[in-house]
Amino acid sequence: MVNPAQEPQGVAPKAPPVDAIWEALRQVMDPEIPVLSVVDLGIITGVEVSPDQSVIVRMTPTFAGCPAIRLMEKQVGEAVEQLGYTQVQVETDFSVTWNSNRISDHGREIIRHFGLAPPPKHNGEPDLDRLKHTECPYCASANTTLKTPFGPTLCRSMHYCFDCLQAFEQFKPV
Repeated sequence: MVNPAQEPQGVAPKAPPVDAIWEALRQVMDPEIPVLSVVDLGIITGVEVSPDQSVIVRMTPTFAGCPAIRLMEKQVGEAVEQLGYTQVQVETDFSVTWNSNRISDHGREIIRHFGLAPPPKHNGEPDLDRLKHTECPYCASANTTLKTPFGPTLCRSMHYCFDCLQAFEQFKPV
């Protein structure tokens, strides 16, 4: 980032490019999975920088009633402001529907290392059978069972592995 004190007098500092905004957003973590960025989670649906250097970041929640959406909006706005932008608008946009296929491959690995089974990719119609056949994030065994489709949050289900004898959660495919 350019230090404004180093700029010649009368010349406005250059704003970072859109790529820098995306990189800053990769540092904003999901409150429920604090090792997973909002970018890898797939909730950032667009970044626009206008000629006057105002920024609009669009995001879609994983669930319509997501209790963390306001906190994420605040954190996203602050991350962009730290780049030197002064006019930042974060819009929660429901025109793009989030689904678990939006999670990046990198994000799926992060979820697994966090101890959650990542959701399987699907063709738009996830069903209970996909929950029943879940690989254990601890030992990679398929010898698991679904205990309940209702986990501690709306986006998780509870499972048990018969090989490593661990209970685990899966990020549900939606």
